[in-house]
Amino acid sequence: SSGINAEYGGKTHKEQLQQLHNNGIIKSDAVYSAMLAVARQDFCSHDPYRDSPQSIGSNATISAPHMHAYALETLRDHLKPGCKVLDVGCGSGYLSACMALMVGEEGRVVGIDHIPSLVEMSTANTRKHHNALLDSGRLSYVEGDGRMGYPAGGPYDCIHVGAAAPDIPTALLDQLARGGRMVIPVGAENSVQKFIQVDMTDDGHLDKKNLLEVRYVPLTDKGRQIRTWR
Repeated sequence: SSGINAEYGGKTHKEQLQQLHNNGIIKSDAVYSAMLAVARQDFCSHDPYRDSPQSIGSNATISAPHMHAYALETLRDHLKPGCKVLDVGCGSGYLSACMALMVGEEGRVVGIDHIPSLVEMSTANTRKHHNALLDSGRLSYVEGDGRMGYPAGGPYDCIHVGAAAPDIPTALLDQLARGGRMVIPVGAENSVQKFIQVDMTDDGHLDKKNLLEVRYVPLTDKGRQIRTWR
């Protein structure tokens, strides 16, 4: 959930996106087109058109559509053709697939999750209608501790973190390219967190900006997440 005070649901995927567009959450054709091309129902089996987070198992959720739209708009200038992207806590794969469409054939997106079943789910969900993204190597899903990033694919023009960390992981800052941008929820579990934008300037300085208040599941270790879920 977030500090964006509205409910932007719809009866269909397109109706939902139109609501987000009409209310100024989706501002650009690039984000609208990407979200329209990636059918939420392929990635969310329960209430896909409801504007709220939904459980996808393993103590993980798929974010509400308005937060996906907000994140993509915030990152839009760093999701240009050819950009390299890391999606930490890729979950069901929805946002990773949207980003892969936005970065074009020369871009690369890595979705990372430490729960093997979620990595498998992301891949299977994407294969329903976007085989080419995976087969071309434009999009890949990997198993690993997202708090450590994925150095092999970096440095990244864009990093999206889909779970709340108590502090911004140093490894992710180290993998942010000059001129790059990261968005990450920061704060304690079960409390109001800050959705923070981090920009790496061209001369290597970090600029941080608090965007809004949110509530995300915690960015935690694999063992704790599975224990909590069971």
